[in-house]
Amino acid sequence: MSIDQVKEYLKGYALEGRVREFEVSSATVELAAEAAGVAPQRIAKTLSFKDGDGCILLVAAGDARVDNRKFRDAFGVKAKMLSPEEALELTGHAVGGVCPFAVGPKAKVYLDESLRRFETVLPAAGNDQSAVVLTPEELFTASKAAGWVDACKDWQTEV
Repeated sequence: MSIDQVKEYLKGYALEGRVREFEVSSATVELAAEAAGVAPQRIAKTLSFKDGDGCILLVAAGDARVDNRKFRDAFGVKAKMLSPEEALELTGHAVGGVCPFAVGPKAKVYLDESLRRFETVLPAAGNDQSAVVLTPEELFTASKAAGWVDACKDWQTEV
């Protein structure tokens, strides 16, 4: 089970105790926010995109949407999402639980600037009934992110 791999992985950062498991689905931003009792913006969604024979994992705030022009400027490729099968193969996590931890070697993680406005954010923890509470800096370190990018839109204004 992927959540066990993520918990083991997070032990290396002394963060395994921050994993929250839910009795209900957290597969979407809305469901995760409801399960965790937080605003949807604080859910750190992990979006998976094709990049040659590998993938780009972009972790963004729940209210952010990918801006195609900014994405191309940041990564040099068109924003094309992985199929559920490709996501599982390249990340090791199924859709609904894709997270930036314990990912395959062909996955590169980047964090979107939309996350920096929060004290803590909640990315998935390897399945569709989990999350882990982290500061953006802890998320950057634990995900082994390659960098911060500005690839999203619509998060600068409150909804």
